[in-house]
Amino acid sequence: MIICKSETELGFMREAGRIVAETHRLMAKSIEPGITTGELDQIADKYIRSQGAVPSFKNYNGFPYSICASVNEELVHGFPGKRKLNEGDIISLDIGAEYRGFHGDSAWTYPVGEITEEAKRLLEVTEGSLYAGLELVKPDVRLYTISHAIQRYIEDAGFSVVREYVGHGIGAKLHEEPQIPNYGIPDRGPRLKPGMVLAIEPMVNAGKRYVRTLEDNWTVVTVDGSLCAHFEHTVAVTADGMEILTKLDQ
Repeated sequence: MIICKSETELGFMREAGRIVAETHRLMAKSIEPGITTGELDQIADKYIRSQGAVPSFKNYNGFPYSICASVNEELVHGFPGKRKLNEGDIISLDIGAEYRGFHGDSAWTYPVGEITEEAKRLLEVTEGSLYAGLELVKPDVRLYTISHAIQRYIEDAGFSVVREYVGHGIGAKLHEEPQIPNYGIPDRGPRLKPGMVLAIEPMVNAGKRYVRTLEDNWTVVTVDGSLCAHFEHTVAVTADGMEILTKLDQ
């Protein structure tokens, strides 16, 4: 069942989204060669809590950290720790915040200093695919039309769509119905309605699409060792389009 949110609930989700967006802004300022992923986790945790929220991911299904920090060939669910970032790395940070019982969720992939042209293009295409999907979000659109637009944008650019991990509904639970794949056949799936809130999150590999999970049972990496990227916004379906809840106004 897809849950439509009331205006009061959307207000809580806007605040959760603001906290997530501002945490990302803080991360962008903090990322530099030499910082550890564990230090980024501590900075994010402290800021989220200072805003009267709690990190959505901390202890979620046993995940032991406040953010996911995934470097280079790591796609999602990377553990923050002692790893120092190096010039030329890319790092995907997935951040969630729960405010008054409702969640916001956003992921972004950042360059560490100067990165290769291939890495720059991977980031540009993955972010572009997110907005290619978001611009279609409005009432009565079928969900997989959005999935198809994301897939076409990525594959037309010569990159691969990860199929094992998908976007999702979000609200009082971090993961709600519907599941939102980043591939699909247009004009299929449930019709969008005002009040639905979706976390849309393209995950893209520079090489082949295949991924595997490491022995920690969390960290997902590309099978071929290629770079990968992950971009995500939480959006609400409105009467005439959509509202990005995890985007900074400035």
